[in-house]
Amino acid sequence: MKKKLLIIGFVWPEPKSSAAGSRMMQLISFFQSQNYTITFASACAKSDNAFDLESIGVNRVTIELNHSSFDDFILMLKPDVVLFDRFMTEEQFGWRVSEHCPKAIKLLDTEDLHFLRRARQQAFKEGTEITSIHLFNETAKREVASIYRCDLSLIISKAEMQLLKTTFKIDEPLLLYVPFLLDEVSEERKQELPNFESRQHFISIGNFLHEPNYDALLYLKKTIWKGIRKQLPNAQLHNYGAYASQKVTQLHNEKEGFLIKGFANDVNEVMQQAKVLLAPIRFGAGLKGKLFDAMQNGTSFVSTSVGVEGIFDNTTHDFICDSSEDFIHHAVKLYQNETLWKTQQSLGFEMLSSQFSKSVFESQFAECLELVSKDLISHRAQNFIGQLLQHHTMQSTKFMSKWIEAKNS
Repeated sequence: MKKKLLIIGFVWPEPKSSAAGSRMMQLISFFQSQNYTITFASACAKSDNAFDLESIGVNRVTIELNHSSFDDFILMLKPDVVLFDRFMTEEQFGWRVSEHCPKAIKLLDTEDLHFLRRARQQAFKEGTEITSIHLFNETAKREVASIYRCDLSLIISKAEMQLLKTTFKIDEPLLLYVPFLLDEVSEERKQELPNFESRQHFISIGNFLHEPNYDALLYLKKTIWKGIRKQLPNAQLHNYGAYASQKVTQLHNEKEGFLIKGFANDVNEVMQQAKVLLAPIRFGAGLKGKLFDAMQNGTSFVSTSVGVEGIFDNTTHDFICDSSEDFIHHAVKLYQNETLWKTQQSLGFEMLSSQFSKSVFESQFAECLELVSKDLISHRAQNFIGQLLQHHTMQSTKFMSKWIEAKNS
């Protein structure tokens, strides 16, 4: 008999708009390979960019926030596993799952650590180094509590695993490192990719609604691109991303070669046309999908230590530049030097193969899920803080939801 998975989405997945959307589709693919029947539910409005889940055999259900109709829905579905897409959905629906399907395994996909991104953003605004004062913010208290309330949390970055274990003292059995689940780039595909000579111009890409991406775009416009353009007057920077608002489109300037291209329908196509990806990320968390898109398509890149976190342990590589001067210098050098460009391209392929093997992480995920499933009672008994947070005196989100529901009825 097939097991049933319920995914509660913060949004409907948009794999062409964001790395978060791609990540969700990878998880869906994994569970389908494990022979699960999948239902994807969300209270969010569906956008035109949302993936057609029903086309791949995933049931799609619209649910309501703060409404007992969800209780009836989950009682009827009786899922074996519930996957929460980000901690906010666990806050909203986790207590309802625990009440009505107590035997269901509760998984949390953090996507990235939201509290870490906000801590870095705050420190960046203040012009200071990140400290424990920044880290122990309100979002951290909510997100870490959510991790404890779940049976297993999927962490996308080795750096974030280390932070949770050492700084926040979270027990290892509650965490599982699951990076992007990507197919290996075959030798045949490598040979088919456009070479150095056939590529031209620079590229940046990223959902413009995501604050680290918008900040990077402004940084490119105001500082970095001027320095590159001074040395490469014929080069252009093609900026791609979903949800380009007026504040984004007004940055378009053909005379400067700074072009806002908007939504990329095929990221592989635009990435293969470009010679160098520019990703000057100054704050953020998780793994940067744009860098994986670049490596998969043989496109060399320049980024920052925040940008490559969780990908390259050795931050002394020339393409990791935290000052604008270094960033400009290496971007120009990479654009002009075929040997350097090919060396970095090869490093990208090697990194994908050695550190991000899909088969390895899918196998570990399946094994961990099986272990938790076989002995869920024992697994939960070892998580006393989780039990504490499930206790009625600490279920503020539950009673707030019930209050809102009563108020709306």
